[in-house]
Order: sequence, then structure tokens, then C-alpha cells
Amino acid sequence: QVQLVESGGGLVQPGGSLRLSCAASGFTFSSYAMSWYRQAPGKERELVAGIGNTGRVTSYVDSVKGRFTISRDNAKNTMYLQMNSLKPEDTAVYYCRLNIGGRLYWGKGTLVTVSS
Repeated sequence: QVQLVESGGGLVQPGGSLRLSCAASGFTFSSYAMSWYRQAPGKERELVAGIGNTGRVTSYVDSVKGRFTISRDNAKNTMYLQMNSLKPEDTAVYYCRLNIGGRLYWGKGTLVTVSS
């Protein structure tokens, strides 16, 4: 069955960097677009970035443009989110998401805390 497992979260100071990973299994990874979402305490889950199945097409929410980079390695069935110049407002649980024919699959998330 489809499995999405996020990793790489943690505590980081403002201005620091983290790289999140999403390891995928149970489907043909290279055939599907993927995305990263996040949910901050007390807020709704929001789309952070998306990537097409080949990795050539990417998109970002305005608040992370120029700081975050989404990428994927189809040989490793893994998607990444490189996060630089982190701000306290980036604190959230980060999830990877897959949409297959309208059915949504989510990982369990990884917590990113940006604090001094």
C-alpha cells in the first residue's frame, strides 16, 4: 500500500537550514506529482511547494519563495525540501502529500521548530 514517511525535522535557530525528506513506497513514484504541506499550531494546513513527476516543474507559496527548494530523486523514490533562512513563522509540522486520481495520501509529518 502507499506509504509516505517524512524525516529531517528538528529544532533550528532563525536563519538556519534544514532538509526534509519524504520516502515513498507502494506506487510508481516517478509517475506522480508530489507536494509539501505544513500546519502551524492553531492554523489550517497550507500548501508549501509542489513538484511535477519529472522534477522539472516546481511551484512555491509566496512566503517561502527564494528560501525553500523542492526536489525529487525518482531513482530513490524520495522527495526533498531544502529550507534555508528559516524564520520562526516556518515552525510547523511538515507533511508530504500524494494525489492519485483524487484520492489523497499523507505522511505522518515531521516537526520543524524555528526558535532561538
